[in-house]
Amino acid sequence: MASSPETYFGTARSRVDGPAKVTGQAKYAGEFEAPDLAHGYVVSSAIARGAISRIDTAEAEAVPGVIKVFTHENRPRTAWLDYNYQDAVAPPGSPFRALYDEKIQFSGQPVALVVAEDFETARYAASLVKLAYAAEEPETDVTRVRDLSYTPPMKRAGIKPPPEPWGDADAAFDGAPVKVRHAYRHAIEYHNPMEPHASTVVWEGDGRLTVYDKIQGVSNSQGYLTGVFGLKKDEVRVLNPYLGGGFGSGLRPQYQLFLAVMAARELERSVRVTLTRDQMFSFTHRPDVLQTVSLGAGPDGTLQALRHDAVSGTSRYEDYQEVVVNWSAILYRCENVALTYKLAHLDLPTPGDMRAPGAVTGVFALEIAMDELAYATGQDPIALRLKNYSERDQTEGKPFGSKALRACYEQGAERFGWSQRSPEPRSMRDGKELVGWGMATGVWESLMQKSSAQATLTADGKLVVGNSTGDIGTGTYTILTQIAADALGLRMEDVTTKLGDTALAEAPVAGGSWTAASSGTAVMKACRTIANQLFTMARRMDHSPLANVDFDRVVFRDGRIAVADDPSRSVSLAEAMRAGGVDKLEATESAGPDSSHQKEFSAYTHSAIFAEVKIDEELGQVRVTRVVSAVAAGRVINPKTARSQILGGVVMGIGGALEEEGMLDHRLGRVMNHNLGEYHVPVHADIHDIDVIFVDEVDKANPMGVKGLGEIGIVGTMAAVANAVFHATGKRIRELPITVDKIIG
Repeated sequence: MASSPETYFGTARSRVDGPAKVTGQAKYAGEFEAPDLAHGYVVSSAIARGAISRIDTAEAEAVPGVIKVFTHENRPRTAWLDYNYQDAVAPPGSPFRALYDEKIQFSGQPVALVVAEDFETARYAASLVKLAYAAEEPETDVTRVRDLSYTPPMKRAGIKPPPEPWGDADAAFDGAPVKVRHAYRHAIEYHNPMEPHASTVVWEGDGRLTVYDKIQGVSNSQGYLTGVFGLKKDEVRVLNPYLGGGFGSGLRPQYQLFLAVMAARELERSVRVTLTRDQMFSFTHRPDVLQTVSLGAGPDGTLQALRHDAVSGTSRYEDYQEVVVNWSAILYRCENVALTYKLAHLDLPTPGDMRAPGAVTGVFALEIAMDELAYATGQDPIALRLKNYSERDQTEGKPFGSKALRACYEQGAERFGWSQRSPEPRSMRDGKELVGWGMATGVWESLMQKSSAQATLTADGKLVVGNSTGDIGTGTYTILTQIAADALGLRMEDVTTKLGDTALAEAPVAGGSWTAASSGTAVMKACRTIANQLFTMARRMDHSPLANVDFDRVVFRDGRIAVADDPSRSVSLAEAMRAGGVDKLEATESAGPDSSHQKEFSAYTHSAIFAEVKIDEELGQVRVTRVVSAVAAGRVINPKTARSQILGGVVMGIGGALEEEGMLDHRLGRVMNHNLGEYHVPVHADIHDIDVIFVDEVDKANPMGVKGLGEIGIVGTMAAVANAVFHATGKRIRELPITVDKIIG
């Protein structure tokens, strides 16, 4: 098929799912109804470590409307048939099992489920469940156990461990004329999507279940349920057509899914379990990581030694891991490098992937250290990064398939006005406010996973495409519609995309910034298969205008198949189907990464972030007044939804730099600000001008040349803000968030 002028790919289009969302037609996991629907309410533990010594449910069970109270003492024994079942994104270890026994492993752990005829009754009855505990002293402070940390014995799938060191980083550091060595830390962060985690389980009457679950990939929930309850795939259908934010909290099935299915199977009726905002703090978070970055350099700023060491908190039952330290050797060229990453077991729930997991943490520390080195050597921060620019991925020993980071620095600096920066700290003012300009580099993996997709074209010219992946707000519905419409020369209005249903072709969870490349390529292949079928039928028509024309010479445009260099010779799709005697064409295709390209090249998305802050010198209040984010992410399918992703990432990065902080009382092992009143996230008044630049870049890592955008917007943003704060105040703050007390203290 000849290349057709792309009608939709690369153009800004509004979200096709937008009307459903703004009119309330879009339903979320906790909103689906079912006949005879019961409601479950979770009772959470009041201690972080120990055991339940006594549980009394009599008063709760006596409340009219209460159906049953489930505890570890009466949990159905049909569950957990596979003791070590792991979902598709689980780290090594034994996954948490709700109501499994009397042991308490973290504060807020579910210890009972009250099921009643309505939510209010279940909630009231839950307050009457009485528990006594044999409490033990919890350990939730990674600083107190870092000396006991250890390298995990089992590798987490998909997570690259630190490479073996090269050169002699310690000796080179000791001999370096300029040394920068500091500790860096950011607070524990919680995902807090707008939509709470919920599962509505519909009992179909014959033992089969239809489950609406808040999940970023319904196949993961289906696999979890078949593994835990011994169900067959055709006995449980999982759907999640819409997700009200996830940020990674929906990659793994959370405990409300287990509890809802357990109750539905035991009671043989439909059950819904929705977690409260408080309970949203009882699972998955960005972990507390202690980092030390050591940079040794020559007087001109050329790196001679690079060490990056990290100790990360995890639960006692799973070895959660991220790529934290590798980014240092990926971004900058150095002949003496040592990277270490260790874990410390804590009495907390297992951390979880949270937007750009590992990169947010590791790049934040690295990019502040690089800013410190720039000041120590009298270099402009951009010039220092260019001096140590790496054309190869040193951790893999391979060149980059594409890397337009130099252009990101250049275009971002020009748009921001970086050349007007006065380099001395405290040298720029706006009235009573100190003004600071800071910058940082961002990097994230450019990934593609194996994915399938299906396409169905009917004689009326309507096309339906889709697979089981989710749209977590990134615009997947829209970009898949664009890809499909272009592939068959249809209007977007004639294409329907279906997602989030295990009845559709299987696809990976929506995460890792791989959905556009993975599901997009699969949809394109399925549509091309149909295109080939249509062309074959059109060629066989009597007196066909396409007779003796090869497939690579035709284009699909305006509902027709036309000869590329002679558009007057064409056949409509409807004519081709009539000639073929069919009223429907279907295709399912799979796509996966190019193994030969992976062997030869490393694939990453890059960015340069520039931030301006204004700080009230007396009050210490920080405002991020401008951000410019220049991103090199291959071909951009939809600049409108792509820009939205970068905006969201930048906002989240501003929150991490200035506001987000899970406050643990280590005596209790409990998060004390477990609500949106005290756990601060950015609001509209906190956010000012954000400018996004997409730098032109050609990449061949996948057939469409796209790279992911969900993560890159946040990576480096926290460091850019922190570096701007130093430029404004002369005070280097290495522990986030940057709060008023750290500014004026």
